[in-house]
Amino acid sequence: MPGVSADGRYRAPYDDVGRRDRRGALMPGISADGRYDVVVVGGGAAGVAAAVGAAGTGARVLLIERSTALGGAATLRTVLGYCGLWTCEPEPRKAVGGAADALLGKLAALGGVSEMTVVGAGHWAVVFLDPEAVKYGLDHLCADNGVEVRLAATLTGARRDGDIVTGLSYTDFAGSEVEVTASAVVDATGDATLTALAGAAHTVGDRGRLQTATLAARYGGIDPAAEITPETVGEAVRRAQRTGLPGLTSSSGFVMRLPISGDVVAYLADEDLDPLDAGSYSTATRHARTQAWAYLRVLRGMPGGESAYLVASGPELGIRQSRHLVARSPVRDATLHNGLVGDDAVALGAWPSEYHPGSGKPPEWAAIGGDGVFGITLDNLRSAGTTNLFAAGRVLGGERVAAASVRVMGTAFATGQAAGVGAALLAGSPADLTARTRAELERQGAIVKLGTVRRFSGKAVR
Repeated sequence: MPGVSADGRYRAPYDDVGRRDRRGALMPGISADGRYDVVVVGGGAAGVAAAVGAAGTGARVLLIERSTALGGAATLRTVLGYCGLWTCEPEPRKAVGGAADALLGKLAALGGVSEMTVVGAGHWAVVFLDPEAVKYGLDHLCADNGVEVRLAATLTGARRDGDIVTGLSYTDFAGSEVEVTASAVVDATGDATLTALAGAAHTVGDRGRLQTATLAARYGGIDPAAEITPETVGEAVRRAQRTGLPGLTSSSGFVMRLPISGDVVAYLADEDLDPLDAGSYSTATRHARTQAWAYLRVLRGMPGGESAYLVASGPELGIRQSRHLVARSPVRDATLHNGLVGDDAVALGAWPSEYHPGSGKPPEWAAIGGDGVFGITLDNLRSAGTTNLFAAGRVLGGERVAAASVRVMGTAFATGQAAGVGAALLAGSPADLTARTRAELERQGAIVKLGTVRRFSGKAVR
């Protein structure tokens, strides 16, 4: 029977997926002794792309994720739109491929992703997501590529020898301490946790200033025909604020409808906090949940929202900024402003700078110059003083404007895949690393130079 082994014991159909084949043999790239070519910490967009990219070179790869699901902000913080996969223009062009394309194909097959939508005066190109489809899709994306995944695994330490990280330790779901060795490591934690534990150079925020965090809230029971947009909700919030309704910090956040459920997700509950301080984080999270209920009252006062209810909040705050790796070369503001893409680019940034300056204040936008993309190099992803440490996603070290662009999940897929490929190839040889990384990325379907218009139709992208 399916799921039952020869000895009559139940075996989950997905048990050990990505580790052993149907005959029980370890799949290529899987380590039986705790030794890996590449260890990636953090299972969001950047981390999964890094793991898939590294595995695509034939490397043995371990992906460590502290939560019980992959997906990062999309599944843990209800940030249910991928931004940065396309240029922001009336006819968007694809700027990120590779692992992101593979995931979009899986989501489309599940009905768990919208068509690419151009939103607002800035021509922001976004796809909206179903979170359960994202979890399932990422599980299978890692399995398909032979990535070994450890969920509910909290990084606790990093060992180094001179300027090299030699191994990591983590605590698993059972509370056991596990040690692994690695030839190269990728920090995709969002908060540069691996970087800090490895004793590598890092900064906090932009000269100590951190962008505002936001708790997403998901609401059901709203009439599908109701006009629920950022503009209509913003006006309703401002009316409620004028009447004295407490607990409403922002009227300028994003509001969207989800595929499948038709639920509404609102990004309005702003909080200014220090995410590296447990007390500050706890207080802000509790206050943000209070805000989620206050925004429910606003929705119930709108036409078609009378029966609205709160489906979920967060559960985690959407942190936009904390620690950053000090890279060999930071991503420069001038690179974004001028839309510079060199022959050494290993990823493209396509989302404008979106800096959140304070609770209740609208974001500060800065457009990308040139052709609407800017180049991200391997030196932007590599630690300045730790040879085999790479970073991706919002861990990247960059100047203020550029850092507020590269943090989004679409770009994180690109920087993650580049970091993973670079880390895997470094484990073999440091010679001509940028050129070899670019060639391998292109072989994997990633985009390192902008092509022609290519809209996502909602069908599988291969």
